[in-house]
Amino acid sequence: MSATILIVEDDSVFRELLTTILDKAGYTVASASDGGEGLRRIQRESFDLVLSDLKMPVRSGLDLYRATRDEPNAPLFIFITAFGRVDEAVSAIKDGAFDFLSKPLKDPASLLVTVKRALEQVELERLTVSMQETEQAGLPPEELIFAGREMEHVRKLVQDVARTSATVLLHGESGTGKELIARMVHLASPRKAAPFVPLNCAAIPENLLESELFGHERGAFTGAVQARRGKFELAQGGTIFLDEIGEMPALLQAKLLRVLQERVFERVGGSLQIKADVRVIAASNRDLSREVAEKRFREDLFYRLNVFPITLPPLRERTDAIPQLVRYFCARFSAAVGAHRPIGVSSAALAYILRYSWPGNVRELQNIIERGVILARGEITPRELPQELLEQNPPADAHEGILKHREKETIGKMLQQFKGNRRQTAEALGISLRTLQYRIKDLGLMVKEES
Repeated sequence: MSATILIVEDDSVFRELLTTILDKAGYTVASASDGGEGLRRIQRESFDLVLSDLKMPVRSGLDLYRATRDEPNAPLFIFITAFGRVDEAVSAIKDGAFDFLSKPLKDPASLLVTVKRALEQVELERLTVSMQETEQAGLPPEELIFAGREMEHVRKLVQDVARTSATVLLHGESGTGKELIARMVHLASPRKAAPFVPLNCAAIPENLLESELFGHERGAFTGAVQARRGKFELAQGGTIFLDEIGEMPALLQAKLLRVLQERVFERVGGSLQIKADVRVIAASNRDLSREVAEKRFREDLFYRLNVFPITLPPLRERTDAIPQLVRYFCARFSAAVGAHRPIGVSSAALAYILRYSWPGNVRELQNIIERGVILARGEITPRELPQELLEQNPPADAHEGILKHREKETIGKMLQQFKGNRRQTAEALGISLRTLQYRIKDLGLMVKEES
């Protein structure tokens, strides 16, 4: 686990020993020779963990700990104490410190084990805070947004760019969660206390889009009975998210380019220049480089937007995330319909869900699970799934063998239950008789209908 650790110890030999052990373990290590220097470093820099001696000149370890509690992202503390001062260390733990170690060290392993446990708690606390922030913003938990191996790279890019003010361009099919990722960038940025203002460029009529973006003065056009602030003003100090940027008309593309270049704009019908202290995140489900080549999108604007591109994978490339997403949506919509306990998904229904190619991506999955929860009695079965999902026959993939085995087992049991009656079996599975006939042939099932 990568982490930054501060050692506060007045004994230079022992301080060097701790530094060597932790450095060899792969941690980034800084040090201070007394509590006063330690406090200054904590106030200036960011540390995940502090290892501090209890008894030190200038400021004791306990005083240092108490002085840092009001610091933003205050680090976790492990105290180091001589054998005779264990009572003080126990008192510090009651105050909220993580643990203590006795001096001299028993062995390097005891130090590394304690540090590892402390850093695991730091990671858990960060995840909890992240989940609270995303839930307050109406978002799913962070680990759900980035579920699946294909999203690990996206998570890293979000973490890297969030702390900067760089313009971000999100690429991805409709329904892949571009606005969610934009909100995650905002929440992880220094601008998170300021507004996040989304605007779908495709949803606003062309003649009103300029006013939506930049606002207008009273009398600027028919119906403008009073001045109105636009999205850029509403987002001051924060982030504006321009979804479907490829739908923006050419005239507005030129005006947006000026805002990105000069960081100023005017309201429609006004002449006062307004400063645009706004981070811009744009998104498109079109290939903007092709739009540029075909002269439908300004090349200079594309390069201004494409400072930090992030491409979101479609759901069909994130099949390992589907079970986790299904569980989340089931729990969420079960609560919404007042179910006494979460409505689950049968193995047969999940097999169909995993086989589907999801042209509408996560948004389509969400809608299908919501529909299934409303219709289900106990759990979602194939009967509650849309016909197009049941009848699609996607290309074979890594899951094919497992899914075929489960499907064959499920259909075989249902045929046995209905004594080989294919019509009754198809009705119970929620599929057409024609689809059942095809699956029986494809799976190589031997069916003998009893008279």
